[in-house]
Amino acid sequence: MKAQMLLTSALLMFVQIPAPHAQVTVDVVKITCDELFKEQLQWTSGEIILWLSGYYHGEGHNTIVQPSALKRDEEKLNQYCYGHGDTTVMDAVKNMGLGK
Repeated sequence: MKAQMLLTSALLMFVQIPAPHAQVTVDVVKITCDELFKEQLQWTSGEIILWLSGYYHGEGHNTIVQPSALKRDEEKLNQYCYGHGDTTVMDAVKNMGLGK
C-alpha cells in the first residue's frame, strides 16, 4: 500500500501541470474600425457584432436575437469601417443607426 502511494506520488511529480493562461480583457469602447478591419484583434467582426448586439439589446431589455440581422449588421459594419479607420467601432455602430 505504501509502495503504491510512493509510486503514485513520484509519478505525479513528473506530470506537467499546465500553467494557467493570462486572462485578456479588452475595453470595447477603444476598438477602432482600423483594428477590426485589419483583423488586429483576436476576435472576428462577427463576434464583435454579437457582443455589441447583446450590449445594446441588454440596454433596451430586448431578448430577441435575429441571426440574419447579425450577418447583415456585420457586413454593414465592415463596409463602414473600410472608409472610417479612426472611428471607434461603438461610434461606427451608433453612426450607422444600429445601436438603438
